[in-house]
Amino acid sequence: MATIVAHEAEHFGKLAADWWDPKGSSAMLHRLNPVRLAYLREQIDQHWHFDYAERRPLAGKRALDVGCGAGLLTEPLARMGAQVAGVDAAPQGIAAAHEHANAQVLAIDYRTGDIGDAGFAASLGQFDLVTSMEVIEHVADPKTFVAALVARLAPGGLMVLSTPNRTAASRLLLVEAAERLGAIPRGTHDWHKFLTPDELTTLLEEAGMSVIDVRGLSPSPVRGFALGTNMRLNYLVTAVRREQTV
Repeated sequence: MATIVAHEAEHFGKLAADWWDPKGSSAMLHRLNPVRLAYLREQIDQHWHFDYAERRPLAGKRALDVGCGAGLLTEPLARMGAQVAGVDAAPQGIAAAHEHANAQVLAIDYRTGDIGDAGFAASLGQFDLVTSMEVIEHVADPKTFVAALVARLAPGGLMVLSTPNRTAASRLLLVEAAERLGAIPRGTHDWHKFLTPDELTTLLEEAGMSVIDVRGLSPSPVRGFALGTNMRLNYLVTAVRREQTV
């Protein structure tokens, strides 16, 4: 398939059973998620000119979460009022996502598939918001993956991505130390597939997007992770279609 790496899908599929356990194999994602959501909400408010007091800023909008796993980010999108679709390569993750969403009485269109498969992607339609968090470093071809994400974005839409940076610090802390110490399951990351902010920006620009914000995600002794200028480990990117910029 166009973007899925079989052994990557298998790896994350094995983690699906305890995806929602904040002390389980996805504990790092649980620590990351609050700051990712804060950043996402900030970008949503700025893009569509909402006040933070608005509880359902995505009401009337469609949102797509690619590489959704068991729905850790997808469910908050639904709570923000969006009509949400979640796509993942691992059927075990989608099964866990369905089960958890049903328990929360959330209507989310979860599907197993490859966003790079033209037929599958076309069946999804287009979306006002496209997110893909900690995913691009796991795909077969980042350029194809980015182009597929852009193709799902409706005119006037917003795209938010996150990924580890390829630095000496990320190799030491995210791969060697975190996996050796059990903070992240072994085999989760291939450091050589990490993208720098410049590389991801180039891919987005080549696909017709303009990057309007890049923010670092770094460890915080108080909050777990914090937003800022430090991009040595991880970062978030917000982009819009080039024709939207002045």
